[in-house]
Amino acid sequence: MEIMKSARKTESGDIGSDLSEQVKAATKDIHVRAENTQLMLSYQKGHITLPQYKVLLCSLHEIYKALEDELDRNASHPAVAPIYFPQELARLETLEKDLEHFLGSGWRKRVVVPAATHRYQQRLRQIGKERPELLVAHAYTRYLGDLSGGQVLGKITQKSLGLSSQEGLSFFSFPGVTSPNRFKQLYRSRMNGIELTEEQRAAVLEEAVAAFELNIQVFDDLQKMLSVTTEAVDQSAGNVVRTATFPSLPIVGLCVALTTIGLGIYSL
Repeated sequence: MEIMKSARKTESGDIGSDLSEQVKAATKDIHVRAENTQLMLSYQKGHITLPQYKVLLCSLHEIYKALEDELDRNASHPAVAPIYFPQELARLETLEKDLEHFLGSGWRKRVVVPAATHRYQQRLRQIGKERPELLVAHAYTRYLGDLSGGQVLGKITQKSLGLSSQEGLSFFSFPGVTSPNRFKQLYRSRMNGIELTEEQRAAVLEEAVAAFELNIQVFDDLQKMLSVTTEAVDQSAGNVVRTATFPSLPIVGLCVALTTIGLGIYSL
C-alpha cells in the first residue's frame, strides 16, 4: 500500500480519492525519468531522424495493437466500459496509415525492434486476459498523453523530418475529438467514477508506474539499437529500413512495440 499512501498527497496536501489524480501523483517521479531518457531528450530538441521515426512508428503500432485488442475484448468489463472510446481515441489505423506512407505496403516485414517492446506488448496481453481493470492505467497514461502532446509533437516531427505536408503524421491527429481539453475532462471524470476495491486501486497505481518503467526500458533499448545501427537507408523504391542485427534485438515479421513519443505525450 506504499504507492497508495504516496499517491494521496502532493506538496500542497491531500489530493483526495480521484483515481486520475492518484495515478498522476504515483507516477510523478518516474514520469521525470521517462522524459529524461536520451532518446526523448533528442526528440524534444527536434533531433529525431527519419530512421528513428520509422522505428518509433512501427513500435507504437504493436503497443497500440495489443492495447486496443484488449480494450475491445474487454469493452463490457465494468472497469473498462467507462473509459472505452474507440471512435475518438483509437490509434491503430492512423499508425498503419503512417507506416504505409513511410515504409510501403510491406512495412510489417522490414523492421528490427528492441526486445523491451515485446515485453511491453506481452504485459498488455497478460493483463487483458487476467486483470482487465489494470488496462485503465495503460489507457490513461497513453491516450491522455497523446491528446496533450499530439499537436506540439506533430509540429516538431514535421519540422525535424522536413515534411512538406501532414502525410505520415496521422498518429498525432484526433479528428473525433473537437476539444482535447474538454475530452480529457470527460475521460478523467469517467475514470474517477470506476468502482474499484482498495486492492484493485492499489494495483492500478502500481501498474501505472510499471507502464512508465516499461516505456523507459524500451526507450533505452531503442537508443542502444540505433547506436549500433550499421545501415539505415530509405530507398525511394520500397522504402526499406536496414539495421544491424544482434542477439538481444530479434527481428520479427510483425513489428513489436515501443512507447509513446516524447515529453508532450506524458503531459497528463
